[in-house]
Amino acid sequence: MTAKPVLNRAQFHTSAAQWPDLPRSRAEVAFAGRSNAGKSSAINLLTRQNRLAFTSKTPGRTQLINFFGLDGETFLVDLPGYGYAKVPPEIRARWEDLLSRYLQMREPLVGMVLIMDARHPLTPLDQRMLDWFLPTGKPVHILLSKADKLSGNARALTLRQLKQTLAGHPGVTVQLFSSLSRLGLEEAGAKIEEWLAAEPRSECEPVAAGETR
Repeated sequence: MTAKPVLNRAQFHTSAAQWPDLPRSRAEVAFAGRSNAGKSSAINLLTRQNRLAFTSKTPGRTQLINFFGLDGETFLVDLPGYGYAKVPPEIRARWEDLLSRYLQMREPLVGMVLIMDARHPLTPLDQRMLDWFLPTGKPVHILLSKADKLSGNARALTLRQLKQTLAGHPGVTVQLFSSLSRLGLEEAGAKIEEWLAAEPRSECEPVAAGETR
């Protein structure tokens, strides 16, 4: 299968530190995951670009919500990594507030790609992300990243167990993924393009009473 041309067109558009900074959008897919779960590497592989998303062992550019434009009105969105122990509590609280608000209220958001380390899937923080997002009724696609670090039997067992755990949520799909071996690349890319090609959403997102966009 050839490379996905839509994802290949991704270019950095803007960063947002707070809700009013979010750009207008027709449709967007968000990438979420624990710090160092392989989120940035997954974005780079899916877009066939080496440094589109910043990869680091310390918080940096991903302290912000980063928007990568695909065609001027659709975006891939890199959310701040969560669970990083060295982040000061006040910064962590601010991130969590923005993340929860974005996932629950952002109208153009059509789906979330949740990256989990295949060796440590569905941590309490991963579950929190699902708890925030699943009530919206929008789909979630889980990438069990770094799957190359597990044996074939261990990969199959991990995938089966997580699917069983989440069987009560029909909007959640799960696959194995590896940025190193490119395992699952085409499957993940096809899922994202499927979401973006679905019925266009409004350019505006809801805001709480008394607030302005």
